[in-house]
This record gives sequence, structure tokens and C-alpha cells, in this order.
Amino acid sequence: MAFRIALRTAATALAAAALTVAVAQGAPASAAEHGTIAAHTASSAAAGLSGLPSAKQTAPADDNPFRAMELDGLKAEFRFMCPAGRCVGYWSLALTEDRLKRHYQGGEFFAYAPAKGEFGFFLDTDIAYRTVKDPRRVRLVDSDFTRRNPRVEIRYGNPDRPREADVVATATTWM
Repeated sequence: MAFRIALRTAATALAAAALTVAVAQGAPASAAEHGTIAAHTASSAAAGLSGLPSAKQTAPADDNPFRAMELDGLKAEFRFMCPAGRCVGYWSLALTEDRLKRHYQGGEFFAYAPAKGEFGFFLDTDIAYRTVKDPRRVRLVDSDFTRRNPRVEIRYGNPDRPREADVVATATTWM
């Protein structure tokens, strides 16, 4: 039992150290909001890994690639992940709380650009999915799809018949 506790403590310390290095190498400090790992700051550097700051830090709003978009039913969130040991921070669009509370049955969520009839994808950690069934897994990242299309819609229904599916949320870039 003592070995498990020591292993758990060591794993947490190693994760904090890896994040500290990632932040020091240019990852946004808001990456530290992921889990209980704190960002590398002057106070944490002076105190070592044990002196973790208590204040939450956020990514600068200027970094948000969705700031110029009109969002309906979507919110921009800064996320952090470490696939294969390489830490990366990224912005994504997710459904708002009111859209998450709706009851969905019998279809799938998909990203669609109605002007071109083009489909996008959702990101779950580092895996791209064309469709998802769970509204909490709707996560649209900044990609060529969102930049190339002035209006992107999150739809629910049959992706083989996108025009018949319900529009759940939209992201519009006014030009």
C-alpha cells in the first residue's frame, strides 16, 4: 500500500515537472488548468514543485482564433492535452450548457458547412471523429474547415442526409 501511495505521488510530481517544462518551452500558462497541475510561474519556480500557485491562469483572449466569430450554441474553450508525451494547448468550440441539456435521440452530431456541403470533424484528445453520439464530445478545433467556411453548423441527425438534420449550433464569420 505504501508503494502505491509513493508511486501516485511520484507520478503527480513527474506530470507537474513535464508541464512545467512544456510551459517554459512556450506552451501557454493556461495549460496548467488541465487537472491539478499548476503552471510554471515565478512563485512555483522559487518554491519548487511543492509551492504550486493557487490562482487559475487563462490563455490570453488574443490567442482565441474564434474571437471574430458569432457563436450561437457554442463556446470557445482553451484545452490542453499531452498525446505521446508532447504537450500542446489548443482552442476549440464546444456546445454551451443549454445545448448540452437538450434531449437528443436517434441521430449523430456532425459538423457541416451548408454553403459548400462540406463536413468537418470533432476532436477527442488526439483522435478525429466525423460524427459523435454524445453532445459532450462535440469539440470543433480551429482547422482549414472552420477557416474556409463562413458558416459552420453543428447538426444532429443522419449525416447521410445533412440537409434534413437539425441545426444545434452555429459559428459564423461575417466578412
